[in-house]
Amino acid sequence: MSEKSIIQEARDIQLAMELISLGARLQMLESETQLSRGRLIKLYKELRGSPPPKGMLPFSTDWFMTWEQNIHSSMFYNIYAFMLTSGACHGVEAVIRAYKLYLEQCPPADGELPVLALTRAWTLVRFVESGMLESAHCNSCDGSFITHAHQPLHSFVCSLCQPPSRAIKDVNFLRILPISFHTCSVSKRNVWCN
Repeated sequence: MSEKSIIQEARDIQLAMELISLGARLQMLESETQLSRGRLIKLYKELRGSPPPKGMLPFSTDWFMTWEQNIHSSMFYNIYAFMLTSGACHGVEAVIRAYKLYLEQCPPADGELPVLALTRAWTLVRFVESGMLESAHCNSCDGSFITHAHQPLHSFVCSLCQPPSRAIKDVNFLRILPISFHTCSVSKRNVWCN
């Protein structure tokens, strides 16, 4: 039996602390660190003052397809993809950096949670890597958006260019428009945020 590295354990604790501060669920912590479940629960209680929430992780790709969630998911994924292609970071570090940048661009209203939680963002990356979801280009604005895998792409139009009628009536859509059109712009198959 090999002895655990103290340095690796310290890195795992630091990573777990950062993930917990961003709202990660226990299952994500278990997957991304080598710390025991008991230690993660203890760390979670120490940082949050309460035990981690129970329940299963999101397992359906449908959540990412509704108009508001799709816009936020697509913005996060484009940031994440840029992190990977620029070589700045990889793995869970890229997820963390992309998520922090996403929160800077799409801060939640006071007292509200972000539309895209960290665990959902991490799940999105896993869904894309496993081929359940993919990034497709809108035929109208040429932006890159999350879609179901193997969906016909020749006629794909994003929910910003062609919002569903119920979205236009929704107060949240009016809140998203300034983010979509003023803070961020679409160029050369990516969403770039100022």
